[in-house]
Amino acid sequence: MKIVNKKAYYNYQVVEDYIAGIMLESSEVKSLRENDINFVDSYIFFRNNELYIKNMYIARYKEASFQNHDETRERKILLTKRELNKISRAVETKGITIIPLEIFPVRGRFKLKIGICKGKKDWDKRDSIKNRDVEREMRRKEEI
Repeated sequence: MKIVNKKAYYNYQVVEDYIAGIMLESSEVKSLRENDINFVDSYIFFRNNELYIKNMYIARYKEASFQNHDETRERKILLTKRELNKISRAVETKGITIIPLEIFPVRGRFKLKIGICKGKKDWDKRDSIKNRDVEREMRRKEEI
């Protein structure tokens, strides 16, 4: 039940990735179990030496009471201090950004795979499309 940000892999080249925890409310966890999430336009930023994710849409849980969550609220990302320092040094480089790549459950908790990414140029995108098509053709030939 892994949810992947395919647009991030298409538009960015992942330099390094990290597995991080994420602070969620109970109704958000229930919505995630139903795959009611969209994080295509979301991004990660630093505030007070802590990482937050913005614009990650988690739909309201239909059966929750009046204490339902806000769909696009900022959520804190949980990493060690060493990892935070390493990421902050990497982001200071021009053209490097932090993008959410995947979200998946691990022993009842949801983890977020974040990537230190560099934007792809148009020819890089064409190469990735070409490689994907070649792999697809090879798989079809193996099946026959």
